[in-house]
Amino acid sequence: MKKLGILAGLGTALTPMAALAHDGHAVGFLGGLAHPLTGADHLLAMLAVGLWAAALGGRAVVALPLAFVGALAAGAGLGAAGLALPMVEPGILASVMVLGMLSALALRLPLPVAAAGVAGFGLLHGLAHGAEMTGAFAPYAAGFVATSLALHLAGLGLGRWSGAARVLGAGTALAGLALSFA
Repeated sequence: MKKLGILAGLGTALTPMAALAHDGHAVGFLGGLAHPLTGADHLLAMLAVGLWAAALGGRAVVALPLAFVGALAAGAGLGAAGLALPMVEPGILASVMVLGMLSALALRLPLPVAAAGVAGFGLLHGLAHGAEMTGAFAPYAAGFVATSLALHLAGLGLGRWSGAARVLGAGTALAGLALSFA
């Protein structure tokens, strides 16, 4: 329980970062590398994908991160092309809470359903990334795809520790709740 309190406190402390994720100044490869790290919403959701994949094990370890990143890249292309959908930011916030809860509960859904859900959230994150881009798309996209994969791998690594996916998933869900009040 003490670890959960620490994680919730850390999540709350990171909430001011959420406003920085969408500053409209993401340029080039380095801008793409940094973008997922500059907002708690993106950072936590991408870690949670890895945590949930680790909790599920098997083919989910590869399928969930690839589903998220594939949809992330597609969404970024759509966002860069000017597609605007309603409720993207609330959907991103929901992704933090839902992915955190799925990890905390180690909820076993059929792999195609889990991958489709993760891809849906990836699409929303991609739309936000693409809309924030200025300059050339390819270097920026390569940067945020690389960081996203690294965050998924970090979540997978953390989730391999006994019970860590559940505890960190619960902390992620609580941090998402805290972000909703920021």
